[in-house]
Amino acid sequence: MIYTAIMGHGTVGSGVAEILIGKNELMNEKICDDIAVKYILDLRDFEGLDYSDKFIKDFNIILNDPEVKIVAEVMGGINPAYDFVKSCLSAGKSVVTSNKELVAAKGAELLKIAKENNVNFLFEASVGGGIPIIRPMAQCLAANNINKITGILNGTTNYILDKMIVDNMDFDTALKLAQDKGFAERNPAADIEGHDACRKICILASLGFGKHIYPDAVSTEGITDISLNDVEYADNFGFVIKLICTAKRLENGKITANVRPTLVSRENILSGVNGVFNAITVNGDATGDVMFYGKGAGKLPTASAVVADMLDCAKHLNARKYLFWEEAYEDYVVIPDENVKLYVYLKSDDFDKLSAQVKSVFGNTAEVIENKFRCEIALITPEEQESVLKEKIGSIGADCVKIMHTLF
Repeated sequence: MIYTAIMGHGTVGSGVAEILIGKNELMNEKICDDIAVKYILDLRDFEGLDYSDKFIKDFNIILNDPEVKIVAEVMGGINPAYDFVKSCLSAGKSVVTSNKELVAAKGAELLKIAKENNVNFLFEASVGGGIPIIRPMAQCLAANNINKITGILNGTTNYILDKMIVDNMDFDTALKLAQDKGFAERNPAADIEGHDACRKICILASLGFGKHIYPDAVSTEGITDISLNDVEYADNFGFVIKLICTAKRLENGKITANVRPTLVSRENILSGVNGVFNAITVNGDATGDVMFYGKGAGKLPTASAVVADMLDCAKHLNARKYLFWEEAYEDYVVIPDENVKLYVYLKSDDFDKLSAQVKSVFGNTAEVIENKFRCEIALITPEEQESVLKEKIGSIGADCVKIMHTLF
């Protein structure tokens, strides 16, 4: 018998218990052994469940029970999750987690502790929910040098932007709808300000490039400044707006990573990723582009990924799976000054002067849409070094300036 414990009985934790306990015979068949949940750690009381007798409130019961070999951490946040996970790994227990904040902040350290204690620290559910991405990158793409990872990694923001694009909803209305449907939290800051997506691209980039990338090293912008005017202009230029995460290896071996609203060409496959779906493209030197697509969150999809990791640990109780990255050196993540095309939104009370300045700076090299009634101009710049473009844009006297990158 392989005994496990679940730390947290929220949305994901209850899903993990539902699968492991409710489908126990199937789980046993998957690993050719018997697996059972011995404890569920939560400070709340859950009466009337078939497994109510498994609940405990003291973490030390799990830590000090030598029969518990695998622990699922589905509490979220850094504290106390970090201390609990670190203690379990140090005690020789394998840990799986869906906690993207924990992995993004402490992944290198926890992987090192797992290696030292010959146990596993797995986190498939931390990035794409039920979308398999960690294991395929670590195993199926192992023969590749990863060059670039890019995609849509937050279903909440994708849903909001989709409502703005398809249904002409303003941002606030679309956000309220996402909250009403359970796609956005009551406090949606982590999603709409880009932090959730940032943590996910940090995990994928750390795995893909072999060195830990911390969230504070990643340039991150959210979608709170996107207006219906931007959506309209993007459509006229042949684009849709998506929150795009990118990490890529530069020629000097360093990494650049960012999360930002981006105008995506309708010819790009990412432009058709709608609703709460995620899509991640990984470029390897042998495979080229490989895409992973699906719903990136939800109780059972995420719980499914957690349980899959638990089963993987059960199959490898005495043999550690190779999943590892190291701490990065200083200035490993940089912001390069590359050639780009930018979307620019300009607004001014003196429209004629604004129009003349745009023509003076860009001539006929930019795609320009003028709206004299709204006293605003939108344009797609020619391709040029980003610093040069921003200097040119800064020379235009506008009361309001908004800049977004483009993806073709």
